[in-house]
Amino acid sequence: MPRLSLKSLYNDGVMDIEEFQKVIGVHFLNPALLQQSLTHRSYLNEQSNDWLEDNERLEYLGDAILDFITADMLYRRYPDMAEGMMTRLRSALVRTDSLAQLAVECRIGEVILMGKGEENSGGRERANNLCRAFEAVIGAIYLDRGLDAVRDFIIPRLTILQKDVMDEAIHKDARSRFQEWSQAAYNITPEYQLVSATGPEHKKEFVVEVVVGETVVSKGKGKTKQSAGQSAARAALNLVKKDKLTIVSEMADALDTVEVELAEDEIPYDEGANIESE
Repeated sequence: MPRLSLKSLYNDGVMDIEEFQKVIGVHFLNPALLQQSLTHRSYLNEQSNDWLEDNERLEYLGDAILDFITADMLYRRYPDMAEGMMTRLRSALVRTDSLAQLAVECRIGEVILMGKGEENSGGRERANNLCRAFEAVIGAIYLDRGLDAVRDFIIPRLTILQKDVMDEAIHKDARSRFQEWSQAAYNITPEYQLVSATGPEHKKEFVVEVVVGETVVSKGKGKTKQSAGQSAARAALNLVKKDKLTIVSEMADALDTVEVELAEDEIPYDEGANIESE
């Protein structure tokens, strides 16, 4: 069976790997390795390609390399940080939703080869697929260009991601702390509701509000729904700290409205106004 060109594997509307290399800033000496890292097993189930492999072995390799580089980065960057804190921070940086966020920023969902069934069921946006493909790309970069090239690719991205996860990894989860307060004070579990999602697919900004009883307590903004929810919870905790929080519910005596505000490290939210970029 004659070997097809890598470019011929892609249909209209799906980014090919030549363009993808420009997006991620890595030029492969062996593009077939990159192609393997971007091939979901469902694609091979629907296609007869004797020479094309799925990305699962590369994912295994990339996962181990990513763990090592992340641990090494934290060890060198924080010489006084305790082992437990470094472990929590590393886990936060390499968990599925964090790596899926990096994959979206690299537009990996646009270039994965996958079967029609997987694609039609939302496979290009599925966090597990994005995370695994990102790890496989790490493995491919390592085999093609070496460990230093992997560091050059991943450390700047981890540094940016670290800002989003540091508070959650080192300190107690803000959502958990606010839930404990809400249940103790009112016997109500807070609910988090998506207000808006703006921007292109690879650079979305989310606004989430936290509701207790009938009261919208606060709103938060972030690059993921989870980080926006954490921001909203931090804003709510700030209100509790300032003794400015009044809940409207069947269990509350007062019916005052509550000021809606963002966490101190977030950009103020103004109803009817655009949210500025961070």
